[in-house]
Amino acid sequence: MKAKVHVFLKEGVLDVQGKAVEQALHGLGWEGVGQVRVGKTIEFELAEANLERAEAQVQAMCEKLLANTVIESYRVEVA
Repeated sequence: MKAKVHVFLKEGVLDVQGKAVEQALHGLGWEGVGQVRVGKTIEFELAEANLERAEAQVQAMCEKLLANTVIESYRVEVA
């Protein structure tokens, strides 16, 4: 099974990288761009065949390693 985890800083947490990208886009002429947030996507194969167990495993991975849940939120896709 394929798993994909999208991790972003929570609302209210300063996204310094997102701000830098936003300013660079403005400098290149895209003035209408705002509220840029930069995150990461983690993709991997999972040996689990049961969808519910696979989702539970990926959730546990996020809580323990893949996301800093104090300042980051995440979204899981398993297919």
